[in-house]
Amino acid sequence: MKQMDKGKFSAGYFLIAMVVAWLFAEYVYKPYVESKSEVPYSEFLSDLDSHEIENVDITDTRIMYALKSKENASPDKRPIVDGVILTNRRQKPQNEIKSVVKLLDPYLIERLASADISFGGVAKRDSLIDLFMGILLPLLPLLIIWYLIFRNMQGGAGGIGNIFSFGRSRAKELQGEMTGVHFSDLGGVGEAEVEIREIIDFLKDPKKFDKFGARLPRGVLLVGPPGTGKTLLAKAAAGEAGVPFFFITGSSFVEMFVGVGAARVRDLFEQAKKKAPCIIFVDEIDAIGQSRTRMLATNSEQENTLNQLLAEMDGFTTNNGVVIMGATNRPEILDQALLRPGRFDRQIQVVLPTEEGREEILKIHTRKIPLSDEIDLRSIAKVTPGFSGADLANIANEAALLAARHNAEKVNMNDFDLAIERVVAGLQRKTPLTPEVRKKVAYHETGHALVACYLPGSDPVHKVSIIPTTKGALGYTMQMPTEDQYLVGENELKNRMAVMLGGRAAELLVFNEPTTGASNDLERATEIARRMVTEFGMSETLGPVRYAASSMAYLNGQTANREDVGESTFLKIDEEIRRLVTEAQTQAQNILKQHEKVLHEVARVLQEKEVIVNDEIKEIVDRENAA
Repeated sequence: MKQMDKGKFSAGYFLIAMVVAWLFAEYVYKPYVESKSEVPYSEFLSDLDSHEIENVDITDTRIMYALKSKENASPDKRPIVDGVILTNRRQKPQNEIKSVVKLLDPYLIERLASADISFGGVAKRDSLIDLFMGILLPLLPLLIIWYLIFRNMQGGAGGIGNIFSFGRSRAKELQGEMTGVHFSDLGGVGEAEVEIREIIDFLKDPKKFDKFGARLPRGVLLVGPPGTGKTLLAKAAAGEAGVPFFFITGSSFVEMFVGVGAARVRDLFEQAKKKAPCIIFVDEIDAIGQSRTRMLATNSEQENTLNQLLAEMDGFTTNNGVVIMGATNRPEILDQALLRPGRFDRQIQVVLPTEEGREEILKIHTRKIPLSDEIDLRSIAKVTPGFSGADLANIANEAALLAARHNAEKVNMNDFDLAIERVVAGLQRKTPLTPEVRKKVAYHETGHALVACYLPGSDPVHKVSIIPTTKGALGYTMQMPTEDQYLVGENELKNRMAVMLGGRAAELLVFNEPTTGASNDLERATEIARRMVTEFGMSETLGPVRYAASSMAYLNGQTANREDVGESTFLKIDEEIRRLVTEAQTQAQNILKQHEKVLHEVARVLQEKEVIVNDEIKEIVDRENAA
């Protein structure tokens, strides 16, 4: 393929060189030669009067004339070429040819006739280059802009042929073994791997299933949060099956020109049919597969592309041996026709990894990292619930970078702690805080930590810091759950809101006024209260009724609340949200009032050390309680 591309480029360069040479000969070299033999008009008249001119050719702009030969040789004994006498020895013309700019001379023809000189005119002929310069040259800027637009659509690919290939598929084809990914390179995918292996068995040994009348699934949709390994799972499927793998993103189908998306879908499936059995993987398929009810204009380019995709997946033509895999983290916005059986037959949930899965992922990403003996990947997996595979890979890489920065021989546990901190809270800034701001931040973060310590069922406090971070926080309180949580009760949600408002409660208790540092805490607490009232039915006043709009209402651009709910009910919802948030703040204030000595002591230590961990907080709490 590279040799063919090189040949195309060479032919293009040769054509360009020929055009440049033509332009040079016509508009540079020819005028130069003519200018070398050019003489004044007075000299032409002098030669004419002295009868030294043999013949004259008159053009639109010049007069070309040849002088008589000065040799005595007989003309009939020497060769004549185009009326010019040549010598026998070197075959060069003996007549000197001169050129003169044509002037408006009404007596010229009469003089030539009276001097008995052979003369004539040369008709002007429009050459192809003149046509090019006169007609195409004004259009050259438009052609260049057109070429650049299509080149940009091609992703920067050059070549004249690529301009007319924008209807071709942009899918990258890889042989299965060329993906470089196998299931041994994955971890924490759980049941998703089991379902994918069945697709692989279909591709490897279809006869095994043909005898039972089973057919190959047409499509497999991988659904899950970002970073959970949906793309890696598709690559591993191709790598294990050893079949061709076509990779493309959903946004690569649709362009600014009508019909391009549908043409690319057709071309993609035509290529895949020739390589069957194979896998087509469309990443971020929601770019072209979103519900048609959300599209503003009917018969839009995106809708045409989706219709073509639906027809190719399950239409009149069959795609035996072609499995299409899609990946999205927004399955709720996909068109229902795309999700029906016969198209995406299976939806595989690729969820966040469990504790065991996180340990597997950490083992994979630390294979090439020298770890110290104190490293316990199990404990790291325990304190990172809710982390995706991409987050864990980032943590391992950040820990390795920190160890390399300190010129350490191996990565230790402190490097992993700092890496987790960096992923969660951001990189620490070197800008110091003023004493007044430092004091307020210390009491704010201490309020969060103490409310979490005294409320039962709260996640343990791992670290408290008043060092500013690049994410905009002046300080942070890091809580680490001890296990994965799948269900959360009403009391636990209220406790979470109290912990969030613990910083604001400490500010009110110590400084008698709140600060803007609690804005994000208020936002998160209000969101929890709103969901408790409108989604979870955790309100005695409003009862077990869902007031939040359905997911389809969001897709159609409707408001977050139901339109069939009365205004009085909306007022009650606001009152309930306000009541829950106020109760959470009151609960946090009561806890801090009861343990005000501990609050002041922890805040003092935090201002001195800037960072304290869970054991130090427990030590202060136990000492104050014993006193």
